[in-house]
Amino acid sequence: MGNLTLESMIVRLGIALGLGLLVGLQRERADSTIAGLRTFALVTVFGGISAILATEFGGWVLAAAFLTVAAMVVTGNVAKLRAGLRDPGITTEVALLLMFGLGAFLVFGPLELGIAAGGTVAVLLHAKGQLQRLVDRLGDQDVTAMMRFVLLTLVILPVLPNRTLGPLDVLNPRQIWLMVVLIVGISLGGYVAYKLLGHRAGTALAGLLGGMISSTATTVSYARRSRFGEGSSELSAVVVLIASSVVFVRVLVEIAVVAPAALATAAPPLALMLVVFVVLSLVAWTRRRAGAMAMPEQENPTELPSAIAFGALYGLILLATAAGQEWFGSEGLYLIAIVSGLANTDAITLSTAHLTQEGRLEASTLWRVVTAAVISNLCFKLGIAGVLGGRGLFGRLLPFYTIGVLAAVTLVLAWPDR
Repeated sequence: MGNLTLESMIVRLGIALGLGLLVGLQRERADSTIAGLRTFALVTVFGGISAILATEFGGWVLAAAFLTVAAMVVTGNVAKLRAGLRDPGITTEVALLLMFGLGAFLVFGPLELGIAAGGTVAVLLHAKGQLQRLVDRLGDQDVTAMMRFVLLTLVILPVLPNRTLGPLDVLNPRQIWLMVVLIVGISLGGYVAYKLLGHRAGTALAGLLGGMISSTATTVSYARRSRFGEGSSELSAVVVLIASSVVFVRVLVEIAVVAPAALATAAPPLALMLVVFVVLSLVAWTRRRAGAMAMPEQENPTELPSAIAFGALYGLILLATAAGQEWFGSEGLYLIAIVSGLANTDAITLSTAHLTQEGRLEASTLWRVVTAAVISNLCFKLGIAGVLGGRGLFGRLLPFYTIGVLAAVTLVLAWPDR
């Protein structure tokens, strides 16, 4: 039938059966009265067989099969109502129709996408409680900020010119806003996890989430808490070190998205720096006294003023990096990286990655410039710890940051070019 071999049909129907059983198992555990383990498996396989028959007899077979499943869903709901079972939700019904469609998709669509879709359906159904808790913990201001950002992104992005403007031919309004969306998306992931887990996320998790949202803001928060006795300087130092480690994960993700061709060159030294800071964090962790710290209140990263401010900063640094490269060569980029790294490492990472993707900058220079920005940012955070956290936090962070900075400088100078 069509281009499908017998072996291919068996494999694809087998995957449909497995995904149907997976989703059906979840619905069985949820005590669904409409469909459970066997029904979901049968409907998913039915979708696959209907798609195979449609290749021989026409698309009407698949349409008729879908309508049949929909009719059975309606019949099941009618029987449930007559039995006095009232359930206002339609999650199981929608999932059943979706799994029929997924079974059909698995016949001709990419298997990887179909498997990912089936797994996502199962996870979404199982995460009902967690999602409800997340919604309960998001305030009206959080939801409003997220909706406003998404709306403006969907409205603004299509009308922004997708061409370079201004001097040095590097400022592309649409790409600038896409970079804003990327950074907000990374920070939003940490913010959602923070809202889901609550304030008492634990010391290690607080550092991870703080690094995802903003390592600099995390340093400020925990330095203040340490100074005013809301947590020990030992625990604050652990949180700040873990957040600083996450910076290297952020820059690797940003390079992978903006300049994937440069990742093979940039990833090894940056990953080595990540390992160094993970080891330093573990050492600080083992030296702490028992206990955990609650996370301070975090700002929603989708707030428009902060997003627009980052877009302006990114555009300015993109222009500065292009000018520095044009007028002073790669040496000028390091000065720009050191200055911009005082604020954050995202803007300089994205701007240099953009120049690398366009062929204006070598990948070996990219990661060195990013590392210079990280060194600057580490020194700035150490200063914040000293000013806001006092000598206790500064003294605990100083040896770890000194080792980290020396390792970064050694790496920049000694790592061979490719």
